[in-house]
Amino acid sequence: MPKVKIPRKSTNVDMTAMCDVAFLLLTFFILATKQKPPEVLAVTPPSSISSKAAPDKSILITFTAEGKVFLMLGDETKKNDIIDNINATRSLALTPPELAKLKKSEFIGLPFNQLKAMLASGKDIPANRMDGIPVDSTNNELADWLRSVTNVYAGEDQKKLEQMLLVKGDSKAMYPVFKKIKQALKKNEIYKFRIVTNGEDVPVGSEVYMESKSKK
Repeated sequence: MPKVKIPRKSTNVDMTAMCDVAFLLLTFFILATKQKPPEVLAVTPPSSISSKAAPDKSILITFTAEGKVFLMLGDETKKNDIIDNINATRSLALTPPELAKLKKSEFIGLPFNQLKAMLASGKDIPANRMDGIPVDSTNNELADWLRSVTNVYAGEDQKKLEQMLLVKGDSKAMYPVFKKIKQALKKNEIYKFRIVTNGEDVPVGSEVYMESKSKK
């Protein structure tokens, strides 16, 4: 007796619905993920057990192991006003095209006497070839930048500015550089700011560990 042949069914699977779900998830993660803010130069800050997150938009002062100081004006709502203010108070005489270019820059890393020439040249200088903002006791230009920051934020809540001010330094940098940055802040009556560190776990058995356990 002949065997009965079972008809074979198609093994094709419609993947349209699965592709739609995959693209929806991809779109969600792209829109929901917070992008890491750009860094001037790669520095290795000291470690701490603090777990406070830095604000998304901040005014970041970065100093490298060589002692070069850079400034990022992350608050886009105030950045243009700060640059207009420094141009007026320091009489930099920047033209509208030069101002527009400076406002598009991610960071400031040159002395005032080099700024106009760089902007007029139309060429971008990489951060590792910049001299940094002078913070010498006789010429602390960072204090001038911070004065423009405080001028623009004048009349607003001082705590808001303190929350946005971040200082990030390389762990190999010498203390005098950090001291000069503090002097620039103090000169503008800014006594509170945040220090960016690499987070690490609280040591088990420490006082901070026991305190955190008691709060749970």
